[in-house]
Amino acid sequence: MSAPSVASAVADPPRIVIENGVTQPVFSYRDAIQEVVYVEAPMDSDGDGRRDLIEVDVVRPAETKAGLRVPTIMEASPYFGRDPGDPPPDKTRGFPGWWDEYFVPRGYAIVQVEMQGTSRSFGCPTTGGVEDTISIKAVIDWLNGRAPAFYPDGSAAVADWSTGNVGMQGVSYVGTLPNAVATQGINGLRTVVPISAISSWYKYANDQGVAWSDWSENVNFRYTEWLANYVSVGRTLPGSVSAQACRSVITGIGDAEAASASDFTPFWQERSYLPDANKIKTAGTSVFMVHGLTDYNVKTMHFADLWREIEKRQMPRKIWIHRGAHVNPTSFRMAEWQAVMHRWMDYWLYDIPNGIMNEPMADIQRPDGSWETHSTWPDANATDVKLRFGPATANAAGTLSLKTPGGNPTQRFVDQIESQAVKIGNAEQSKPGRLAYVTPPLAAEVRISGTPQLAVRMSTTAETALLSALLVDYGAGPTVTVAGKEPLEVVQESCEPEDLASRTGCAEPMEANVAITPERVLAWGHIDVKNSPDLRRSRPLIPGEEYNVRWTTLPSEHIIPAGHRLGVVITGNYNASPTSNRPARDAAAIGSHVTIYLNGSTLVLPVVGGKGAMGL
Repeated sequence: MSAPSVASAVADPPRIVIENGVTQPVFSYRDAIQEVVYVEAPMDSDGDGRRDLIEVDVVRPAETKAGLRVPTIMEASPYFGRDPGDPPPDKTRGFPGWWDEYFVPRGYAIVQVEMQGTSRSFGCPTTGGVEDTISIKAVIDWLNGRAPAFYPDGSAAVADWSTGNVGMQGVSYVGTLPNAVATQGINGLRTVVPISAISSWYKYANDQGVAWSDWSENVNFRYTEWLANYVSVGRTLPGSVSAQACRSVITGIGDAEAASASDFTPFWQERSYLPDANKIKTAGTSVFMVHGLTDYNVKTMHFADLWREIEKRQMPRKIWIHRGAHVNPTSFRMAEWQAVMHRWMDYWLYDIPNGIMNEPMADIQRPDGSWETHSTWPDANATDVKLRFGPATANAAGTLSLKTPGGNPTQRFVDQIESQAVKIGNAEQSKPGRLAYVTPPLAAEVRISGTPQLAVRMSTTAETALLSALLVDYGAGPTVTVAGKEPLEVVQESCEPEDLASRTGCAEPMEANVAITPERVLAWGHIDVKNSPDLRRSRPLIPGEEYNVRWTTLPSEHIIPAGHRLGVVITGNYNASPTSNRPARDAAAIGSHVTIYLNGSTLVLPVVGGKGAMGL
């Protein structure tokens, strides 16, 4: 007689569920595991003789205890310590955004990282220095089994639940850290979503050799030092740290910034992510950028400069360009943002073939609030059109045309402080503090897509000179002003699912004011002529000597209607209106006389359709 068989039922291991090309919410958020770990970073930024420990909050499906392995969506921030009432070292601070409630049930871990020297993390903050990058990279390494970590009780913390695939996202400084880490080519970092993010700290504080007036008007203000102090306030560390050591480090940052005098010194070079953009491709990291055309905090060259590096290497990418300021995408396109992030993370972190990479690359919002899709940005049909300056005549502005002016005409302006409105207003009127050059009325609408460039031959009566260029749409039409937010406001505002449902907090709609004005500024740019042609060092000018100066404005994505004229105003120092960006400022140049040699001066515009579209 044979022995009776014994039936044994083995439960299937937990797994994600995919329907209609996206992961489904099949895991309980209420039962999710929350834990705190401290990742060991390979540095000792506070000089206490021990490697810095980086605090990490984790929330992951409970099924990861039963063998489910999941990817991670990470938010790394220097601002957590600014929250009132830091939690104790062994408790998470909670997960204030919508990402955890949305993605954990769909089979993701959400990880919050406190940057070194902030909140409960050890070390000293360095405002864009390599320490920022190392602290966040260490956490990605831990998620891939390449770095040690510990629970608050000192026992080893192993991320055996992690697939190693990581996506980073964030706004402002929180979005800048993904840029910093991505440009180090880290295996496992599959995608980054930088929103209103910095790509060069030099350009955040300076424009081509001269400080933005927010700082230049206060000669004693050292921005990087101020920000490092700001993010380190209220630290609640689980051990002792030398406050004096961090004071010394932070003061040293300010000293180095002050010594740069707005030159692109090694201090700033270390804080530029652009030279290492090729490493993004090396690691196979994709990029989804979001930026507002009226973001006067993190200005638009930040996305355009990094996008240019990504584009020329044909890296996987997508971009949203909106009409707003320094805001979260949930405030202007909430449902679409949540849906596209779902599909984007599914594709890059779970390799789900949902077709998102076959869709148009660029979504662009127009001033009326409508959205367009395009195959790329700048537009694939945009080509450079070189416009030459022609002299002004009585009761007429100077000209912008394809023709080189005859002879060697010159024009002069006095560097004097006036409002932006005065500088650009009434192009036909002769004004001592500016020179204006305009096209004839356009026969058809013209779209500018990319970064305008200027080449100007000039001389001055002083040993310094500031050249400013303002690209202007001359013609009655709507000027849209969209309210922005301060960086801390953006990262601290409530962003829970109920906010998305009620359109409060991060989902509160942008306030857009529309006024009919006779002209509007499309882009602007400044250069300290002492830094031309080398931003790394400045040299005093020789009064009366001619210089060939090249610089760029902020990128432009604008449509100029038929019948309007396109103009450029060349000036020096000026004051912006209360609703627009504060320009760069060089007080030493005020009162000098600047001569422009028209025969050697051009404006190059990236025009969709090229010369033919201009109708000149």
